[in-house]
Amino acid sequence: MFSDSKKDKKNAELISSQNIISKGTKIVGDIISDGDLRIDGTIEGNLKTPGKIVVGKTGIIKGTLNGTDAYFEGKFSGKLSLSGTLTLKATAHIEGEVVSGKLEVEPGATFNVTCAMKGAEKEFQSKNDKKETA
Repeated sequence: MFSDSKKDKKNAELISSQNIISKGTKIVGDIISDGDLRIDGTIEGNLKTPGKIVVGKTGIIKGTLNGTDAYFEGKFSGKLSLSGTLTLKATAHIEGEVVSGKLEVEPGATFNVTCAMKGAEKEFQSKNDKKETA
């Protein structure tokens, strides 16, 4: 009968909010956020968010990144784990380990990683299970 509309509104604001790390800013340490992130500066450490991560041309991440979707124009070095889509523009430079649901790469992007696709692992396991039971 009564709803927590104030609580729902606050949750929607948190999810739709965007945090910005500006060019010239360097953060050393761990970042945990409930909202989206735009990075034009440098982060050295672990970054975790259920939101979208956008790394601009001047953005650099060194460490671990866990999230849903990521859009890269800048640089990443470390371990990247996404449940959704990793999008790499032509200026992107990615090195390390990547686990992602989907991958979009523009010509010109540098992608020197060991890569595992989450959907492919599930599909491969399903096919093997069917063969074993047959």
